[in-house]
Amino acid sequence: MAETGKRQDPFPAFRYEVRIDAIPVGGFSECTGLQLDFEIHDYVEGGVNTHTHKFPTRNKQTNLVLKRGIIDRRLWDWYWAMTRGRVRQRNVTIVLYDHDGVTPVAEWEFERGIPARWIGPQLNATQNSVATETLEIAHHGLRRVR
Repeated sequence: MAETGKRQDPFPAFRYEVRIDAIPVGGFSECTGLQLDFEIHDYVEGGVNTHTHKFPTRNKQTNLVLKRGIIDRRLWDWYWAMTRGRVRQRNVTIVLYDHDGVTPVAEWEFERGIPARWIGPQLNATQNSVATETLEIAHHGLRRVR
């Protein structure tokens, strides 16, 4: 008798946690920048007209972008310290959870992150949207832990 396969649904993208130096820093409405790219060098070989050779040169990562409603000053204070010459590198971890919201299924670590950009809320008295802040974090590498 044939065995029934176990259904494997994709994980929801809204069950995640952001930790800075292993400490949860609140809920974020958006987290982008989980991206790595290789720069590719095209080499044209004389006499070969059918293709160009492609060689990977270096790996580069995009900045991590975090958006959330303004709830406290911790992210602002970290950025403001940078403007005063006090550079504090921090490790950032993104944990994605299963459907139950408890079991971690994927985890990414950003090493030696520093705040690169802070964007404050767009205030508009004619709307009833939440005041959000955006923090962009440059880092020295991304690795998947889980």
